[in-house]
Amino acid sequence: MLYRGKKVDTAFQSASYVGRVSFGQKDAESTGLMAGDVSLMLTNATLQDAGEYICYVSSDQGYDTGSVKLTVTETGTSPLMSPVWKEDNMVNVSCESEGWYPKPSVRWSDQQKVVTPKSVKYGTDSSGLVSVHSWLLVSKSSEVSCSVSLSGEETKEARMRLENHPQPGKQASSSSGWVAFAVLLTAMLAAGLVGFLYYKKKGRLNVTLDQTENPYLRIRDLKMRDTTNVNFPDGQNVTCLTAIKGTPGFSSGQHYWEVSMGKPETGLKQSWWLGVTSASEIPQGSDLTPAPSDGYLFLSSSPDRANHFQFNTEPNVLLPVCSRPQTVGVYLNFEQGELSFYDVQNKSHIGSLKARFTGEVFPLFNPGKYDRAPMEILHRDMTAQGQSDNTENGDPPISAGKNDSAYGGSARDRTGSVQ
Repeated sequence: MLYRGKKVDTAFQSASYVGRVSFGQKDAESTGLMAGDVSLMLTNATLQDAGEYICYVSSDQGYDTGSVKLTVTETGTSPLMSPVWKEDNMVNVSCESEGWYPKPSVRWSDQQKVVTPKSVKYGTDSSGLVSVHSWLLVSKSSEVSCSVSLSGEETKEARMRLENHPQPGKQASSSSGWVAFAVLLTAMLAAGLVGFLYYKKKGRLNVTLDQTENPYLRIRDLKMRDTTNVNFPDGQNVTCLTAIKGTPGFSSGQHYWEVSMGKPETGLKQSWWLGVTSASEIPQGSDLTPAPSDGYLFLSSSPDRANHFQFNTEPNVLLPVCSRPQTVGVYLNFEQGELSFYDVQNKSHIGSLKARFTGEVFPLFNPGKYDRAPMEILHRDMTAQGQSDNTENGDPPISAGKNDSAYGGSARDRTGSVQ
């Protein structure tokens, strides 16, 4: 940037800096150019901006120069963790994150004890941003944490708790079961430590209930909760007795719906399931614990585990929770085999599952038991927002930052620092 004759001359300014550089003030007390403050302000710093900057000042009375080094850092996505069971009850847990600069460090812990990973590999994309992939072999019933960070910058962390080894040789109970299954998740951490994924309101689908007759549920309009004057044959355990299907079903495309988990006068729900199922009918038996191999995929909450949500995966995966959501958004991408859950009020990602869907998939709801707060399917105002639904033209209702994935990416933070 060139300043002379009491004005900025942009004739020789590099195109990459147009609109991003101006004179600033070195501190709040500075009066700017009148006091000889020629500080440079650079906005929207990129990796290409890093380097040495030289300031040259001259007048009729003399001249002087000074230089400053600019270092640009990039904070990447929250880690994605994936468990795979091995022989002898060992679990291979992988951790992936992308969008960092410079190369970040990776730290693993098991039961709060620092452990050394089996492998840490780095890669660089075309823009110069760094990705990292690491994995660790742990025993069953582990609580594993993976954190990725830059020195002096914000740490991105995900945690996973593993329980219940899957039964060897267990096969799907019907042709609609999802046998091939993997899990990808991001733990829901304190505000600011997760990437925010925003949805387009016009893409929210108005899901309804497939049927409203269930002796164990009280259903009114789109609100549901357990019946209080019956004896449950399955005791306090939440089972398919209180589960109900939604409509419409999906065999392709991307779809998004929202569910309220309570009101101020009733508090937030503690007991619930939320997800999808390929079952044509939900069995009323009390002994079924539905798994992906049975055609069920859902996130659940239990008052017995106030600090965790749980996926019904094989093995079970627990996600640490800082606060319970008032509204949960559910995003289904059929072709990509992804099912994601979001805290709508906090605009944060709770977690995601990945499966190979077959046949038709239906929304699944379960308001749990002995919970005063109702579960309510939320509808958008079709009159105010029109009849268009952007899921019809393939435009997904979840949007993220550049190069972010819909199931666990985060809007990256770029900062410039002067040394």
